[in-house]
Amino acid sequence: MTTYKRRALLAAGLGAAAGVAAPAVAQGSPELRWRLASAYAKNLDILFGATESFARFVSEATDGRFQIQVSGPGEPVPAEGLIDAVAAGTVEMGHGPATLGMAKDPTFALATALPFGLNARGQNAWWHAGGAADLFSEIFARYGLASLPGGNTGAQMGGWFRKEIKTLADLQGLKFRIAGLGGQVLGKFGVQPQATPGPEIYTALESKKIDAAEWIGPYDDERLGLQKVAPIYHYPGFWEGGAMLHFWLNAEKWKALPKGYRAVLQAASAQVGADVQAKYDARNPGALRRLVAGGAQLRPFPQEVMEGALKNANDVYGEIAGRNADFRRVYEAMKSFRNEEYLWFQVAEYTYDNFMIRARARG
Repeated sequence: MTTYKRRALLAAGLGAAAGVAAPAVAQGSPELRWRLASAYAKNLDILFGATESFARFVSEATDGRFQIQVSGPGEPVPAEGLIDAVAAGTVEMGHGPATLGMAKDPTFALATALPFGLNARGQNAWWHAGGAADLFSEIFARYGLASLPGGNTGAQMGGWFRKEIKTLADLQGLKFRIAGLGGQVLGKFGVQPQATPGPEIYTALESKKIDAAEWIGPYDDERLGLQKVAPIYHYPGFWEGGAMLHFWLNAEKWKALPKGYRAVLQAASAQVGADVQAKYDARNPGALRRLVAGGAQLRPFPQEVMEGALKNANDVYGEIAGRNADFRRVYEAMKSFRNEEYLWFQVAEYTYDNFMIRARARG
């Protein structure tokens, strides 16, 4: 029995959770061939690799009866059209951030990350044990969608800048590659958000078409070589303090699945989700060291930028909540959960981490 099959049978708990014996999943279920479109390029081995791991998990857990074909952006749908393609049934599944659905409803953003929202642990806790999954299930269903959590990047970096941001005035007129609500928040400082695809960031910075760009974090950023053309590496990426990704499913296809297959998909997403965050946590430190050795200059965002951005974010949320009842309801739920999480984190987690960080600095 392979590792993925063993994990699948254990994690799915098919005998107890789905009410069937494990062999019956393969023997008594139909043969299915699904397509899964990723929002991420194939060279992003953690993110695109998550979809490959997911498909392998499902195949091995069902003795090959449920096969999922994985494709990258543009094969057959572009990243920005991924969620629409899943809802329309062009593909049965997709993998990417909920922010891809913001044109439908800005509430989608809260399912991935909100500027000054939850950190990775908080986002996972809110989704799995704090009621978020039920809130979003209702909202996504209106758009013909279902979702399963598909990993978390952890807190992202603030991006690459040709010039250091020392004051709020330095943001005025800055052409910054950033999207979604983060772009709206920074836009209140006079930043000009730019929608530059990942593969084009290096060229856009080198040609001075843009002044700065955020991507993900050290491990993925290293592949772009941006320290060569924009050496200032600001942190943190306060617009994505814990970005949760999702496996998107066509709602009708999801409902039609046998219970055993649904249990396998849930187990696969749980396993892959844990793998994604673990890989980022394990690989980012070494990548950060290499980036600094290659010329990256680490700089925290100034306190006045952080404080000003928090105020801007609250203003943006108030504006959206005033015209969108779903956003208001989900945002209030997230805020309440965030307050409780940080009440707990500051007692034990932060105290422990702060001590260990200071101990490390002392050698």
